[in-house]
Amino acid sequence: MANPVSRGDDIRLVVSDGDGPCVVQIIGEVDVATAPTVEHRLSALVESGTKEMVLDLSEMDFIDSTGLGVFVVILKRLKDQDGSIVLISPQPATRKVLSITGLDKVLPIAE
Repeated sequence: MANPVSRGDDIRLVVSDGDGPCVVQIIGEVDVATAPTVEHRLSALVESGTKEMVLDLSEMDFIDSTGLGVFVVILKRLKDQDGSIVLISPQPATRKVLSITGLDKVLPIAE
């Protein structure tokens, strides 16, 4: 079931939870202005018991270092709970940022 969980001018998160991992589609920009919203909502999912998270980045237009930091924080929180995270369908610019920073070696990426 899809459920919009957060909305701002530059960001929207849609959570689909059912059988299997929790899929969160990130729509818009994850930057210094929107990263706190993203971190808060993803952290709330982990705190509520989510152990397997898939971040769908197909509609994420931009990410800066603050946004990358959010992904690392969530990765650590999930690992502390013996959980996992996978990024799917990043746009070319996002894939490049992940590669340049080396986070593509830390955060699993799938198409």
